[in-house]
Amino acid sequence: MMSNEFLKYAIAGGLAFFVDYGTLLLLNFKIGINYLASAGIAFLGGLTVNYILSTKWVFEHRSIDNKNREFAIFSGIGLVGLLLNEIIMLVFTGTYGMAVQFSKIISTVAVFLWNYFGRKTLLFKEKGDIYQEYLESENLK
Repeated sequence: MMSNEFLKYAIAGGLAFFVDYGTLLLLNFKIGINYLASAGIAFLGGLTVNYILSTKWVFEHRSIDNKNREFAIFSGIGLVGLLLNEIIMLVFTGTYGMAVQFSKIISTVAVFLWNYFGRKTLLFKEKGDIYQEYLESENLK
């Protein structure tokens, strides 16, 4: 059964995807920017939408009180996702000749899962959960 939070993240991710995908198509096909550069720029637009929705609507708990640090970690997870996005697009489009639109959809699924579980684990857990895990890990040594 899918959790309400995961469903909200899927909706937020869907909206971020439309920003990301629409920007990619605009930059690549209408303006003529290389698909990898377009994908990077578009990804940043999607990241911004995802951050706003994640912090305002999706996740109830926050692990980090400092919003600048939180955004830095959120962005770091997103940058790993961007790297994953670029690699998948390079492999499927650059190596195998798949259309940009289709390789982007494949990368979106992989990046969505990475981002959700990375952010849920590092940023949006109850504070008690993180501290409890730390204490338990220290007791195991």
